[in-house]
Amino acid sequence: MKSIKNILSLLVIVTTLWSCADDEKNVNLNNVQAPSALAMAFDVTQDNTGLVTITPTAEGAVSFDIALGDGTTEAVELENGQNTSHTYAEGTYTVTATAYGITGLSTSLSQELVVSFQAPENLQVTVENDAAVSKQVNVTVTADFAITFDVYSGETGVTTPVTANIGETAIVQYTDAGIYDITIEVKGAAIQTTTYIEEDFEVTEILAPIASAPTPPARQPEDVISIFSSAYTDVAGTNYFPDWGQGGQGSSWAMFDLAGDEMLQYINLSYQGIALADGTTVDVSNMEYLHLDVWTSDDGDVSNLQTFLVNNPGPNFTEQQVTSSLTAGQWTSIEIPISDYTDQGLTVSQVGQLKLVGDPWAAGTIFVDNVYFYKQPSNSTAQVINFESGYTLSSFDGGDISVIANPDTNGNSSGNVAQLVKGAGQPWAGSKITLDNPFDISNPVVTVKVWSPRVGLNLLMKFEDDVPWPNVTGSAEITATTTVANQWETLTFDHSGISSSIDWYNMVLIMDNGTQGDGSANYTIYLDDFTTSPALNFEPQYSELSSFDGGDISVIANPDTNGNSSGNVAQMVKGAGQPWAGSKITVPAPFSVTSTSTRPIYMIERLLAYHRNLHCLQFLQL
Repeated sequence: MKSIKNILSLLVIVTTLWSCADDEKNVNLNNVQAPSALAMAFDVTQDNTGLVTITPTAEGAVSFDIALGDGTTEAVELENGQNTSHTYAEGTYTVTATAYGITGLSTSLSQELVVSFQAPENLQVTVENDAAVSKQVNVTVTADFAITFDVYSGETGVTTPVTANIGETAIVQYTDAGIYDITIEVKGAAIQTTTYIEEDFEVTEILAPIASAPTPPARQPEDVISIFSSAYTDVAGTNYFPDWGQGGQGSSWAMFDLAGDEMLQYINLSYQGIALADGTTVDVSNMEYLHLDVWTSDDGDVSNLQTFLVNNPGPNFTEQQVTSSLTAGQWTSIEIPISDYTDQGLTVSQVGQLKLVGDPWAAGTIFVDNVYFYKQPSNSTAQVINFESGYTLSSFDGGDISVIANPDTNGNSSGNVAQLVKGAGQPWAGSKITLDNPFDISNPVVTVKVWSPRVGLNLLMKFEDDVPWPNVTGSAEITATTTVANQWETLTFDHSGISSSIDWYNMVLIMDNGTQGDGSANYTIYLDDFTTSPALNFEPQYSELSSFDGGDISVIANPDTNGNSSGNVAQMVKGAGQPWAGSKITVPAPFSVTSTSTRPIYMIERLLAYHRNLHCLQFLQL
């Protein structure tokens, strides 16, 4: 049966690849991973029969094998979404679930099952408010002769319990904060159950962030105009809370302090914001982005934020707005291209105010930090159009690093990022970024944007020279720890004291050093915007690709390295548009051409004149 599954998986892959020729799609199987978040739910009948229903779940799984653990020789085979029931005699068993993905990659989980016809006893119950999620209560239970437990929240109108296996955590989300009697029914295979009541438990709400906003990266003064940020020098005389006559909406403001870190707090946000000093404006036409970090609680109910730039404040001011979505209960890093304003006709040479409007109007509370305009460092651009980024990625002892399309552009608008995976190798498994020329460590403080699946993940960074192992020389190992999950934050690595007499060619990165990874989503992070010299942002070294009248251009993995070892190439496709359909490559600085040139050239235009039937051919590097 397993052979048939693998054959079917192979047929699915071949069919997908074959359809690429007709649908003009590329399928990259290199990033396919084994199923993750594997779990089993046990449901036992309370009738002294020992009948247990086993339901497996996993992300990316198409089928499961369930080894029942009671001597049954054949595993039970299930499709995704199915469950199985089995009658056990009294005893303790180890049930193992194996989840299979579409490519045949698998993940396994073993879980203890205690079947007893005796009522559960020796209960150990923990009921506590979640430290990061407002109005969430976490309940854990351990007990003898128990398999599962049900948690009844005590909230009016809520009658369905939350169920979890013994030893796991039941997550109970409340609608309203308050005092509740929480009833916990602990069940085994016996008819009799055991009940525990947590009386007068106070469910709390979080109306303010428990952690500061991500630390902004180190930037040169000429690359940033700061309005409100502890990392940069702010424009002098800024008034953060002007009164624009909205007091009747119940709006107000405050300067909120979180462990010495100040941030702006807007209450019942209607039409408030930031104004520079009278007669003061800033020219942001040379900047590329407006950055804000915004936090709103789930109670705040502010789902969207409208950010207005106001030019030439006064009787004849002009303004434009851009709307950004907010994620409740966590910091949202907003990156607004300045072009979003200028494309609407706003001149940004005399910006004097930033106004904020919440959705819904005049409701909820938000916290704002790190308000600044910035542009990418001038030394991070390059003239060579080879679709490579000028560095080498490698891994060791179970680590893996690659450049992928950014999976989460909320808080980081980059197109490409580095994916770092820790597999089931050594506990020190990691990866390296190697430059052709040594890193410039004149600024020893390195900041990195990191996306982590969990809070408390440790990322180790050190530099090494280019001497082969084991005679390599390394710098001190600096570790930074993530404080948020499933969103971008900036971590800082202070390498002060690093020797300037050594040429450091390699940056070494190790996730959770000392702990063995498993290659799952729990050991997969994304990295971007290393503030080293040269800057590492994993973007190809060109500014813009565009097409016209039926053309299409994109950067893909090199489909044929025979004769061209480049990792990435440009793919150009001519669709059923105009006969002159083509594409353009635009760079931030003029191309260097012959001495007879009298004007800068910013674009290469190539008209493609090949038959549409050749649309699956992928053109080699320009």
